[in-house]
Amino acid sequence: MASVNEIEQQQPLVSVITPTYNRPDYLKDALSSATRQTYQNIEIIVSDNCSLENPQAIVESFNDSRIRFSRNETNLGMLANTLKAFKMARGKYIACLLDDDMWEPDFLEKLVPPLEANPHVILAFCDHYIMDADGKIDTLGTETNSTFYKRTALQEGIYQPFCHLALVDSAVSTATAAVIRRDAIAWDTIPSEVGGSWDMYLNYLCCRSGAGAYYYPAKLTRYRSHENTDTNQSGSRNYQAKISKAKANIFCYEQFMADENLQELRSHFQQEWRQISTTLGIGLLRAKQPKQARPYFVRSLQKKISLRALIALLLSFTPLPIASRF
Repeated sequence: MASVNEIEQQQPLVSVITPTYNRPDYLKDALSSATRQTYQNIEIIVSDNCSLENPQAIVESFNDSRIRFSRNETNLGMLANTLKAFKMARGKYIACLLDDDMWEPDFLEKLVPPLEANPHVILAFCDHYIMDADGKIDTLGTETNSTFYKRTALQEGIYQPFCHLALVDSAVSTATAAVIRRDAIAWDTIPSEVGGSWDMYLNYLCCRSGAGAYYYPAKLTRYRSHENTDTNQSGSRNYQAKISKAKANIFCYEQFMADENLQELRSHFQQEWRQISTTLGIGLLRAKQPKQARPYFVRSLQKKISLRALIALLLSFTPLPIASRF
């Protein structure tokens, strides 16, 4: 029987990327799920973005030599910290484990072999659970999420090309439930403008490579939904987060629309661009910047009449206390 060291030598190294900031309890859960992987040959890169409470003690409590810890002297911003961790990776494959998410023990065991068996596949991905702030699985939320992102009926196998799957259906979650060939991505070329939409842009880079994607039809990770997630913050509760997220999305869709290889999807990208332009304008209204908001409503309406954009534009001419409540 092969020893653990012999098994690890036969397995390609996988780099687990965990950027973190001010989530010590969640971080401990995330790292526990990484260290419990049945796939053993991994390195876990924890990049702390100058948290108020240094999580080094939490990392050291695992007493696991596979964990590499780095702490920024100042806060670099979410994207810069994440890319820093990606660039520290040494593995043949790379997978992102955000500090508030978790993996099932066989996540890597299930997704690495399809990549090893198919050199023309750039990433392998799966479905995932939705859990609440306390770590309890939300059954209804999970199934709603799987259905909305078209994974419910998706068959196991290789999809090539997978542009529609990744950029229209958004079925591929590179930040939550995917393993990627590290050398297939030029990490230094990811522009700062992608901001919190870096996973969407990463999907784009993987698609434009011309390689395929492998889908494994099982829920092998857990996405934690809580009030401080980027998705929830960019909703109605935080207009600054809403503005930042919308600007990042607009940048991404403008890149997609300009790509000659994606012209068959251009109408979808244009529709998303219009909706997000309106969303950005609404965020600016809430920030009490009606003059800055109007051009986004106008350019959205120039492409297609939208009741939402039209009402927002009219509200931008009303007194600020009224407009900022939209």
